Amino acid sequence: MAKTASDTKAKRSAKDAAGKAKGTGGRSTGSKGTGGKGGSGKKAAKAEMKAAAIAAAEKAARPDVLGTAASATTVARTTAENPPQEEDLAVATVRKVAMEGAKTRSEHDLLGDGEVPADALWGIHTKRAVANFPITGVSVGHYPELVRALALVKQAAARSNHRLGYLPKGKAKIIEEACTLVATDPTYAESFVVDAIQGGAGTSTNMNANEVIANVGLRLMGKAPGDYAALHPNDDVNMAQSTNDAYPTALRLAVIFATQPLVKALDDLAYAFKSKAVEFADVLKMGRTQLQDAVPMTLGQEFDGFHATIKEDVARLTEIVGLFREVNLGATAIGTGINADPRYAALAVEELSRLSGQPMVLASNLIEATSDLGAFVLFSGVLKRVAVKLSKICNDLRLLSSGPRTGFGEIRLPAVQAGSSIMPGKVNPVIPEVVNQVAYMVIGHDLTVTLCAEGGQLQLNAFEPTIGYCVLSSLRMLTAAIDTLTKRCIDGIEADRERCRSLVQGSIGLVTALAPTLGYEASSRIARRALKENRAVADLVLEEGLLTEAQLNGLLELEAMTHPTRRQKAGTVV
Repeated sequence: MAKTASDTKAKRSAKDAAGKAKGTGGRSTGSKGTGGKGGSGKKAAKAEMKAAAIAAAEKAARPDVLGTAASATTVARTTAENPPQEEDLAVATVRKVAMEGAKTRSEHDLLGDGEVPADALWGIHTKRAVANFPITGVSVGHYPELVRALALVKQAAARSNHRLGYLPKGKAKIIEEACTLVATDPTYAESFVVDAIQGGAGTSTNMNANEVIANVGLRLMGKAPGDYAALHPNDDVNMAQSTNDAYPTALRLAVIFATQPLVKALDDLAYAFKSKAVEFADVLKMGRTQLQDAVPMTLGQEFDGFHATIKEDVARLTEIVGLFREVNLGATAIGTGINADPRYAALAVEELSRLSGQPMVLASNLIEATSDLGAFVLFSGVLKRVAVKLSKICNDLRLLSSGPRTGFGEIRLPAVQAGSSIMPGKVNPVIPEVVNQVAYMVIGHDLTVTLCAEGGQLQLNAFEPTIGYCVLSSLRMLTAAIDTLTKRCIDGIEADRERCRSLVQGSIGLVTALAPTLGYEASSRIARRALKENRAVADLVLEEGLLTEAQLNGLLELEAMTHPTRRQKAGTVV
């Protein structure tokens, strides 16, 4: 099995710790006072070495920023210093860190005092949220696009507040630096520990972001986390903002970010299908409708159809994602802009556009924009459309590759793993199968998005966190599934040319190609005879003398059967 970077680090730390234990523990416990030649001392030294090695390995494998006993955060980290290699495996790990015995700091909120791990970048609001919402085990940090978007929103706010004279230059500079770190270094995502699904319309996520950015800033200032007198999560980082404008804006920007890799994945898949369409352009096969023989076509035409339907979705996604460029940043609580300078909204959106590289615009009616989630409903519908099309294509691939001897068997999918623990040699279409399952998840997420959008009340929709969870999860799963389908299936598909041609030659549907010449009645009679007598259509046409062999061969040429030609009068051959 491939080794991850954390595995290597853990083993190296364990080896170092074991060496230290061997160098010191042996001398301190391996005395000759008891146990003959220091037998008990050697045993004790070995025990210490083993314990030290285990402790070092656990410490090395554990992230620097800790969670709480109430949280179980899924981590799948790739850093710029350790880019994924071909042989690496991305392994998700679940961690819990015990609070008992840990060094803590005390923080205060409206409910009272609480203890937080001393080095944690989050604070008491995040701790309460983690305890309140142990729902999915999937943290906000699981979505790097959302973490990046949150940091950019906070950075845009800090710039705007400084330009307007409300935020001192020193604090603005520190907040900017902290936001840049959070937006660009994926390790900070581990501090976004609140569950993605939460009550409060995203308040827990916004508080988590405020606390992380404030504490990163405090570290940059040389101060300890939690020293909020120097830089405050709410008064400074959250200045002129509400969860109700900062969180929706970040979520929309995150969707824009997450759509880009999906579009690329779809483009790559479409190209793979087009390549196969060219490769299979001369492979004659039987087309089917309602699982029954229809008319001849080429395998290339079939794959070119897959290419066309995928390219359509690239166009739709690119069009619909533009709806998320309209944001309500500056609306604050309900859209009236309370606690914000009247000039703030326009400045904040301007700065956000500059920072994100995306042309964002301020909504014309901030009250409407704060409560309406129609863009998510439309966009989720497009994701469902993509999922439905992908699933249909995968159904086709599974049918076309069925067999290998008792099914269609027209194509061969790459063998990527053993298919059975009991049937030797069996290989299953596991890649199309997993794409089918992802499609079903996306379709289910679309229904959830619809219900959440409908469930909003008055000036705010409290269910936006679940909408974000569903849309971002769908984007992530679809992108991964499409990449997997392209690389582990489509690129390696082979055609069984002889099998395809033999099925055409034995098909009754072949008579359709002769109907313009023979007429419908004569063609129907030939079809009935072929089915009843289990004979080939061509043999019966020659037997009845309806066409000469040369005429028959001309009508059954690849080009004549698979492309439109000028219809001739029945009974004549040119």
